[in-house]
Amino acid sequence: MENLSDRLNRLAPSATLAMSQKSSELKAQGVDVINMSVGEPDFNTPDHIKEAAKKAIDENWSRYSPVPGYPELKNAIVAKLKNENGLDYKPSQILCSNGAKQSVCNAIMALVNAGDEVIIPAPYWVSYPQMVLLAEGTPVFVEAKIEANFKITPEQLEKAITPKTRALILCSPSNPTGSVYSKAELEALKNVLLKHERVIVIADEIYEHINYVGRHASMAEFADIKDRVVIINGVSKAYAMTGWRIGFIAAAEWIVKGCNKLQGQYTSGPCSVSQKAAEVAFAGDQTCVETMRQAFERRKNLIVKLAKEIPGLEVNDPEGAFYLFPKCSSYFGKADGDRRINNSTDLAMYLLEVGHVATVGGDAFGSPECFRFSYATSDENIIEAMKRIKETLARLK
Repeated sequence: MENLSDRLNRLAPSATLAMSQKSSELKAQGVDVINMSVGEPDFNTPDHIKEAAKKAIDENWSRYSPVPGYPELKNAIVAKLKNENGLDYKPSQILCSNGAKQSVCNAIMALVNAGDEVIIPAPYWVSYPQMVLLAEGTPVFVEAKIEANFKITPEQLEKAITPKTRALILCSPSNPTGSVYSKAELEALKNVLLKHERVIVIADEIYEHINYVGRHASMAEFADIKDRVVIINGVSKAYAMTGWRIGFIAAAEWIVKGCNKLQGQYTSGPCSVSQKAAEVAFAGDQTCVETMRQAFERRKNLIVKLAKEIPGLEVNDPEGAFYLFPKCSSYFGKADGDRRINNSTDLAMYLLEVGHVATVGGDAFGSPECFRFSYATSDENIIEAMKRIKETLARLK
């Protein structure tokens, strides 16, 4: 009898990974698909970081590491937080994990009890609510509309907080919208949170360096709430190291100790060679980060321009990350022959099967009137993909 646990049955599969898989299947059949469904830089990991990994292999960094990561990596992260963010942390306040995804999950699993509420602004990254459900918590969604540049207001936050609220998950720059909270906007949210001492902020800053509006702002910059902020970051986006699987948390020591206890029981420390590569990523030359950021900004300007030329799409101008999240609900109810578009998932599937462009419906991100595509791909792919999307959507009547 095939009985999976109730815990697993509460979860939905990852929509982004599912669309990427469908795209790969079509490609395997010989279909020329442009995959804009997955959030992954198309650059190679910079050479000096790869060299550090090769050196680590030659020097036999092949044993188990301490659960929270090697001291050298934690020191490099402490220095990064000080030099780039003006934040003071001790190595005992850092824990390295198998990607920022595990870092987020560690924090949620360590902090959330059954019945606790976790506030998640929508649109949200697909895994946040699933992780809360895994912890037997209750996701509480606060809708941020395209008219507000997909950002929540202090009034919305105040209204969502109850005695059961345990955490707020805030992603800036945002996946899926590319929105970036300014320091003033974060301070306004912080002033609400100060009145509710039980609420922890899980600040997902993995897109920190892919920012088009100036200096990154962190909730941890405010001294009066810093001890209640869990910073999540890593190397995947800024250094094109998605497959290396290194993320970290920076937080109050009691939270780090809890996550360390949890991680010690189910994965232990992350890959030893990847840690040595990440150490050089944080401590080495940062020119590569700015080179990639400039490329993403150029692509962003290109895709926004092309998307605005497509009738029926409502497009905002993202301030960071590498996603566009246009509103597409004007196409709902339209059809191409027998094929009717009822929602954004239908639209994404239609664009994949007819236009051969892989995107992701907004339903999975908590915004069913929008859909997401990643512009972490070449200018040529962006131009061709937007041409295909425009032509395919024109068939809907």
